[in-house]
Amino acid sequence: MPATSTLPDAPFQEASLAEKPIRDLGLTIAGTRLEPVIEELRAELARAGIDRVKPCFYLSTEWGVPFGTVSIAIPFYLATPALTAFHAERTGFAEGVGRRELLRYLRHEMGHVLNYAYRLYDEEEWVSLFGPITRPYLEDYRPQPFSRRHVRHLPGWYAQKHPDEDWSETFAVWLTPGLDWRAEYAGWPEALAKLEYVGRTVAALAGREPPVTATELDEDVAEIPYTLDQYYGRGDGARGDFPPGIDGALKALFDDLGRPEDSAELPRRPAAALIRRLSHTLPADVYRWTGHFPERSRVLMRYLAERAEVLKLFYPEEREEAAVVALTVLVSALAGNFVYRGGYLP
Repeated sequence: MPATSTLPDAPFQEASLAEKPIRDLGLTIAGTRLEPVIEELRAELARAGIDRVKPCFYLSTEWGVPFGTVSIAIPFYLATPALTAFHAERTGFAEGVGRRELLRYLRHEMGHVLNYAYRLYDEEEWVSLFGPITRPYLEDYRPQPFSRRHVRHLPGWYAQKHPDEDWSETFAVWLTPGLDWRAEYAGWPEALAKLEYVGRTVAALAGREPPVTATELDEDVAEIPYTLDQYYGRGDGARGDFPPGIDGALKALFDDLGRPEDSAELPRRPAAALIRRLSHTLPADVYRWTGHFPERSRVLMRYLAERAEVLKLFYPEEREEAAVVALTVLVSALAGNFVYRGGYLP
């Protein structure tokens, strides 16, 4: 049994750890909070009659299943609460935090495992329902919000990204204990047909040995040579295409909350500080409902804070709630433009 990680569960503050190669941090699944959740997934699979496929779980840089394997990669930052907090602070979003969310992601990845283990993607009915797996896999995709052709499971309308993701999202919904998916998707005939296909497929696979059992790992945590600082620094220089029109939107937003000359006696707070504070939580919700990646929202909000500072924007302290709502709407609108039009402003 591998040794449990020696990283502390206290706030991640030791610079020396952030400067060590990730492979030297001693991170493992054994003995961590991940282990019982994985066992819970195994129990769900057993109840569903999926007992021939034996997924391999390991720590890596992100969620995923290397194509043609039964290996499930779990982000290394979920191994300890300290690393999870560090990751959230540096990126603004951590996928799969807590038992409930861990299971959501694990069910999705298990869908990939089942697909690859039995090569379901080669079956005619699979292709007719989900599409060809050979379709180009694009990191940037433009989902149709609230489409009734796809189930809803992971944030960002993820089932719309690619046929492989559509299958895995559908499988995850089907597998979720206590979810009455027939009632949930009763008015969604195409999504319901996919869910019914999952049920028929799993039943047909009962007792069949999978032809694919490979467990090759991609970016195993024990082999990652770069440090945490290097890992999180890779996106620090990313910039978006920010037209000057955003300045006008920001000024209009804070002017609407009250100009200094209109309420000179009221305490005022800097807009930049509010934007930076919201950047720790808002990107996750923006991603859930628009598909705009959290790391992009962080860069966008960093830019908005910089412009608010340059423009010397403030708001009345007593109107902070209104300021939060207005900023949330602005960021969501800009994110939606980026996802559906390819740019933040026309």
